[in-house]
Amino acid sequence: EPNTGIVEVPDTRLGVLTKINESVKTVPTTLEFVDVAGLVKGASDGEGLGNQFLATIRQCDAIVHVVRCFEDENVIHVDGSVDPVRDAELINLELALADLAQVEKRMQRVKKERKADSKEGQALEKLAAVLNNNEPARNAELDEEEELEIKSLGLLTRKKMIYAANVADSDLATGNAMSLLLEEQAKKEGATVVLVSAQVEAELVDLDPEDRADFLESLDVNLDNTGLRRIIREAYEILD
Repeated sequence: EPNTGIVEVPDTRLGVLTKINESVKTVPTTLEFVDVAGLVKGASDGEGLGNQFLATIRQCDAIVHVVRCFEDENVIHVDGSVDPVRDAELINLELALADLAQVEKRMQRVKKERKADSKEGQALEKLAAVLNNNEPARNAELDEEEELEIKSLGLLTRKKMIYAANVADSDLATGNAMSLLLEEQAKKEGATVVLVSAQVEAELVDLDPEDRADFLESLDVNLDNTGLRRIIREAYEILD
């Protein structure tokens, strides 16, 4: 079973509003994150528990894809080298193949029912064209009615995507060459990129507030600009 976590959306205005309204209780907005193990090549065909993982992702409203953007000889990459664009494309291919299979299956049903000229049929044609062109389904331009017709498919590449570029602590403030390549890839897909550092997040857990502030200052970032808070804010914005 995937791990889940519910987090509060950081908002500096909340405290001010609480004082102004003299609220007895302050209830922040929350988001639920579902941690799915990394997909492997062939996941769309069921490899590596692929069907189970894809089904879990299909139930989510958006996708945060953590992509390695740092070099460290002590941390072995499964493919033997670090290439964030390759890694992103591999996962996207599996998601797109799963979507294409769903779209083609539904198209056959619609044609059999002689509804190819319906709004659903038109939407499916647009989606198939985009997916066959190696683009995510989110790049297909659908009107409101067409969007409603295909909503039940839960297409994976139709969901909003955030790439979490996992960089070394020294690159958290500005990124690096690898995260820049990932940003270029994201623009083509209609996705966004947020810089994070798992290394920094792990160290912050064991620090008291004062040491935490000094540590972040040495990296030229502050608590509001750490990866975790960036991801939460970005996720909230794309779902709002």
